[in-house]
Amino acid sequence: MTKTAVVILNWNGIRYKHLSNFLPNVLKHSRADAKVIVADNHSDDDSISYLKDHHPEVRIIENPSNYGFASGYNLALKQIEAEYYILLNSDIEVSENWIKPVIDMMDNDPLIAACQPKIRNQNEGLRDEFEYAGAAGGYIDKYGYPFCRGRLFQHVEKDHGQYDDSREIFWATGACMFVRAELYHKMGGLDDDFFAHMEEIDLCWRMKNQGYKIMYCAHSTVFHVGGGTLPKKYPKKTYLNFRNNLTLLFKNLPGKSLPRVYIARIFLDGVAAFKFLLQGSFMSFIAVTRAHISFLRTYGKTMRKRKMLEQKPVSEIYRGNIALDYFLRRKQLFTDLPQEKFRK
Repeated sequence: MTKTAVVILNWNGIRYKHLSNFLPNVLKHSRADAKVIVADNHSDDDSISYLKDHHPEVRIIENPSNYGFASGYNLALKQIEAEYYILLNSDIEVSENWIKPVIDMMDNDPLIAACQPKIRNQNEGLRDEFEYAGAAGGYIDKYGYPFCRGRLFQHVEKDHGQYDDSREIFWATGACMFVRAELYHKMGGLDDDFFAHMEEIDLCWRMKNQGYKIMYCAHSTVFHVGGGTLPKKYPKKTYLNFRNNLTLLFKNLPGKSLPRVYIARIFLDGVAAFKFLLQGSFMSFIAVTRAHISFLRTYGKTMRKRKMLEQKPVSEIYRGNIALDYFLRRKQLFTDLPQEKFRK
């Protein structure tokens, strides 16, 4: 059995130039520490032929359809025997010695279920900035809105060493997530119904509810292009983010918090929807509305999932409203937030 498997979920990686731009770099800096595997989500470009011609050393798993991020990984990882999986986006540039510090951390603490490295922007001229999808570790506020050390909403900080301390976080980004393979399967993997976006937050929350820790390792750095195949302002991305966020709350929040949070979310998401409308993005307004309708249609299924899980108060939830802090109180840096509001 391989100790560590780097698993890249690919969809049309040649068309987007991710495979040709980033896979050689991953191979160069991973060979000594891990086996690299590409799980192809039924690409309709030349991804498979490129891999066979240029990187015959890479194992290819061919999914029979494009199952999205969650199901695509679940299907592929069932076919890989390893102690640790590294879920790696195809648009990630890794750095030298990016694997060992994280694996050493997890080897030394069996309660660490998942971990992420420092995520910085890969784009030229922005490489000293954190990257939106992960930065220096993920958190949520009491209403379920996600943010990161190094990124609050659209404000992304430059990395000048302010987050060079490895520490416990709430969620590790799916762009580069190290996870114990046995625990991944024991927890049922990513939720297939999410398709894409926030499925890693849901998985991390479920792990925390079982008493495990999610960590950020400051001694490993990767660079992420970001955006992927769904740009940030794409309405489908807005729809998935709002719908999946409601679902993860209903699956994982302790019962006494659920009614209050949901009522608040109806109001807060309504404000967000009308903000989109005022900004001229009618389709994003519709996307938020569709997200709530879709959630209500699947309410019964979500509640059945909830009954199969354990819910309890967990650490690293911010007991404030990140939207009020950011937009009204003008707190744009993670360090501006009152640290006593992080639940321990």
